[in-house]
Amino acid sequence: QVQLVESGGGLVQAGGSLRLSCAASRRTFSRYDMGWFRQAPGKEREFVAAMSWSGGNTYYADSVEGRFTISRDNAKNTVYLQMNSLKPDDTAVYYCAAAESTGRVPWSYNYWGQGTQVTVSS
Repeated sequence: QVQLVESGGGLVQAGGSLRLSCAASRRTFSRYDMGWFRQAPGKEREFVAAMSWSGGNTYYADSVEGRFTISRDNAKNTVYLQMNSLKPDDTAVYYCAAAESTGRVPWSYNYWGQGTQVTVSS
């Protein structure tokens, strides 16, 4: 069992930046591929970014490519999502998730955090 806790969400103006963090409970964190998803009201949960366990491979949704950066610090059992040039369309609850194998769909992931709200005002 892996417990994930997100932090760093909040309210920001369009064009601003936020950095989300996701802390994992287990030392085996480094064995898991990690992903970020988001869900806006009335919409399905969508893929944002993912990183392989080694950090050697990263994947981004087209909508965030060039603006968001995923990174991880295995020594701290933490994965990050740096979000720059934020837009009102980025408003959503953001979730981190852990998987044995990276994917772009929610059902690829075994463990989920509780989510953190990101609100971007225009």
